[in-house]
Amino acid sequence: MIKQGAKLVATWEDVWEELPTQVRVQLEAQLQAKMGTGFAIESKAEAGASLFEPVPLPRAEALVFGILRHDEALLLDEIMEKLESELSSSEIFTALFELELSGRVKQLPGRNYVKSF
Repeated sequence: MIKQGAKLVATWEDVWEELPTQVRVQLEAQLQAKMGTGFAIESKAEAGASLFEPVPLPRAEALVFGILRHDEALLLDEIMEKLESELSSSEIFTALFELELSGRVKQLPGRNYVKSF
């Protein structure tokens, strides 16, 4: 099956990534309608019980995280272009690395980046 194009599916996120963008946007809209306005899929992880207060992101990480989406990947070059007036390339690389380590951002093939859930 792998030779025919099948992919490994270990979690629901693996399935979510393969859905067309239009389908993901529609599903998110339906979820938001059911959960009420102001609710976003990203907030599901924050809604869980925690013993610790959420730590705000450093400025560089917040800027990078703010332009990323979970339903559309951005190339590294696009990220750098959008933030060239705010951050240096090394600050962007560091922010992406830290966001990846914390599980907030996922790097896809071709140096594409998306928000994680």
